[in-house]
Amino acid sequence: TGIFNENRYFDVFAEYAKNSPNDILIKVTVANRGPDAAILHLLPNIWFRNDWSWGHEEEGSRFRPSIVLEKQSRLALNQDSLGRFFLEAGPDSTGELPTALFTENETNSHRLWGYGDGNAFVKDAFNEYLVHGKTTAVNPANTGTKAALHYALRVPAGGIQTISLRLSAETEAPTDPFGPSFEQTFDARLNDMHAFYDSAFIAKFSDSERDVIRQAAAGLLWSKQFYYYVVEEWLRGDPACPRPPASRLGGRNHEWVHLYSRDIISMPDKWEYPWFASWDLAFHVIPISRLDPEYAKEQLILFLREWYMQSNGQIPAYEFAFGDVNPPVHAWAAWRVYKMSAKAGMRDREFLERAFQKLIINFSWWVNRKDPNGENLFSGGFLGLDNIGVFDRSKPLPNGGTLLQADGTAWMAFYCGTMLSIALELARGDGTQTDAAYEDMASKFFMHFVHIADAMNHLGGTGLWNEEDGFYYDQVHADGRVIPLQTRSLVGLLPLIAVEVLEEETIKRLPGFYHRFQWFMKHRADLAGDISYGEVGDNRRLLAIPSRDRLERVLRYMLDENEFLSPHGLRSVSKFHGKHPYVFSAGGAEQRVDYEPAESTTYLFGGNSNWRGPVWFPINFLIVEALERYAHFYGDTLKVECPTGSGQIMNLREVSLELSARLAGIFLPDENGRRPCHGDDARFSTDPHWRNLVNFHEYFHGETGRGLGASHQTGWTALAIGCLADVARNR
Repeated sequence: TGIFNENRYFDVFAEYAKNSPNDILIKVTVANRGPDAAILHLLPNIWFRNDWSWGHEEEGSRFRPSIVLEKQSRLALNQDSLGRFFLEAGPDSTGELPTALFTENETNSHRLWGYGDGNAFVKDAFNEYLVHGKTTAVNPANTGTKAALHYALRVPAGGIQTISLRLSAETEAPTDPFGPSFEQTFDARLNDMHAFYDSAFIAKFSDSERDVIRQAAAGLLWSKQFYYYVVEEWLRGDPACPRPPASRLGGRNHEWVHLYSRDIISMPDKWEYPWFASWDLAFHVIPISRLDPEYAKEQLILFLREWYMQSNGQIPAYEFAFGDVNPPVHAWAAWRVYKMSAKAGMRDREFLERAFQKLIINFSWWVNRKDPNGENLFSGGFLGLDNIGVFDRSKPLPNGGTLLQADGTAWMAFYCGTMLSIALELARGDGTQTDAAYEDMASKFFMHFVHIADAMNHLGGTGLWNEEDGFYYDQVHADGRVIPLQTRSLVGLLPLIAVEVLEEETIKRLPGFYHRFQWFMKHRADLAGDISYGEVGDNRRLLAIPSRDRLERVLRYMLDENEFLSPHGLRSVSKFHGKHPYVFSAGGAEQRVDYEPAESTTYLFGGNSNWRGPVWFPINFLIVEALERYAHFYGDTLKVECPTGSGQIMNLREVSLELSARLAGIFLPDENGRRPCHGDDARFSTDPHWRNLVNFHEYFHGETGRGLGASHQTGWTALAIGCLADVARNR
């Protein structure tokens, strides 16, 4: 837009340091980057959440809270459950103290809905006062439930100004709030932060890698948010307000009347997506577990609790449609956090057991709701990949047929395999005695995994496998015909993630499971042809959807730079479709899939959720991990060309590292200081105020790596931390 031309902008930095939980030190630094002196009006705000206007007595305090002016630079805050606090304000660089402004944290009902006299003190008062010069908008009595400290800062060209604030409980308020201890506290917290990161990330990172990791971690921590949505209260309406329309009772989320969310939750992004998404959160907790493993475990357990999980076992998806279908990745996340958060022998078995018991209910919901014909082939919902398919997969097909999804079935095999691994871990017991109940569950998930893999490879002859192309495809069953939807996309790569390696020593220590395992191997030997089913290697057993031959054939596509492998990870749709769109006619309409490396060019059924070409971190990360599991089993006995056609031969561990390096490279500067995520904007490589700022976008351009979508969806894109760690360890 040109808004940053001539650097006519301010940078504003807000820093917080805790002296104690109830003594918070704040510095706000304003930098004028432009060529002329300029004035910035800075208004730090403080307010009480309005819990008095809606008639929910159980929410409100006994007395209405208040903020009053004690002296020019000190506000006193009073609330019966919190007690008494003070907000102290320091002077600006000229020695001037701010002007305190007061209003009520009340909605401007006259402006929004046309009722009321418009003379009350309301929450947009500071805008009216400052922008429109309406001095009567603020309370001259210097009291209210919302206050601002107004600084008019004249900042010279290229100069900075810093103001200091301190929020303290009365019992901890210092007599000299901005004395020497103020800067000493900031220095101490900075040292704490450095020590924390040094202990949390022990790999030998380069300075640029370390900088990216810290920014990713900071984004994760800042995206925690208090989320308050009680569905029953929303449907019923607030007691002190007009009744909502009757249509609300049958509207959005009305089936989730039990949902009572009043918790701190990791958001996809606090700015652009300030609501939870359960499958996003499963990816968030992987990097979070490096920073705060207890919080990671609490987040996973929270969504399995009775005030979130539906009575039928469904986990709520996201605010705008709790009943939508997201990929079943919760079990994988619980298993990974369990292993990442402590060394073997010291892990939190109680956490794993709590998660497993509830996940059994969720697994049953999937089996009962998303396998339409009872044939172990699954479908229904976006499954997280939005507009990647030919059809809108949340709606009936235009030709009245049934869609069988390669990715939906792969997700379920992945879920099954993870539950098998968890059950085997729990069956080992406390080290002195095994647990036969979990052996039974392990047997159940082992057999179910094999049945799903069998259906995917064999049902109807070839299942969802296309022998001619050497790839897995969705299928439409209509009018007695089976039609493969021959799009080369992540849909056909996802079967690779359903892979588990069973240690022979572990399963032999579980006699009940091992007996049933051996029986199945003997009596269903017919399954072993196209499925990696019980293969033995180096005292290990492999369970995977594809046989070794099929794995290698799919990998040829995946590692081909003219197909999936971009310089920055795996594309969500093959580049092949750029010149060869896939076209399918159904119900009198033509449907097509093109390769679109950036934002979608048409408003498809996925809206602007772009899964037709860009690189997405969550699926890339799952494939990296799957390659590691294959490598753990095959070792150097399985090597492939990477990239396809290059003549460069790698084992699968080396392939996983190559993919991690390409993903990590999105954020790392080259010899000219350019980071692919920044695209072609030269300021990010040349301007000292821009070049070290890294945004963790929602997804990335399939050719250039430029960041796309939400500009700081650090949640799942913080998986880059693991990729950087892989690269550093390998180096």
